[in-house]
Amino acid sequence: LHVRSRRQRQMCIRDRVDATTNEENVEVEELSVEDTLKQELGQEKDKFLRLFAEFENYKKRTSKERIELFKTASKDVMVSMLPILDDFERALLHIEEDKEAEELRKGVVLIYQKLLTTLSQKGLTAMEVKQGDVFDSEIHQAITQIPAPSKDLKGKVIDVLETGYTLGEKVIRYPKVVIGQ
Repeated sequence: LHVRSRRQRQMCIRDRVDATTNEENVEVEELSVEDTLKQELGQEKDKFLRLFAEFENYKKRTSKERIELFKTASKDVMVSMLPILDDFERALLHIEEDKEAEELRKGVVLIYQKLLTTLSQKGLTAMEVKQGDVFDSEIHQAITQIPAPSKDLKGKVIDVLETGYTLGEKVIRYPKVVIGQ
């Protein structure tokens, strides 16, 4: 028989408990390291997906801005051409009164039509406003108010002094109108 002293038995039991505890600690450490790595991987995946989505949004936004820039890049040129269109319209009104200048009128009309066609191909369109339309401060610019010739013209457009134009969907010049009071 192997007889152990009480102290030896306690030490033996303590050693077994320590060994078991160490094995459990190693397993717990392995599990916690694995869990930590999984958690870090999840966080990195989330960061990556967010960064990727942000980059996709950036690409879409810059693409949209580029298209918008191309659409309105000619805005300055178009705005500077509008007084020329107005002058052509005034010349045509004046030439209509002069019956002797028929050939001149035909030439001016031809040049005016070419200019209008070229500008409309680049996206310029005239805003349709006529006498009797309801005045809307969002799309009209009121120059003055005059007493309305009839009650049905109160708050409505009496006369259009200057045509308004849009470039694509953006208004580059509002129509200048006289409204009835």
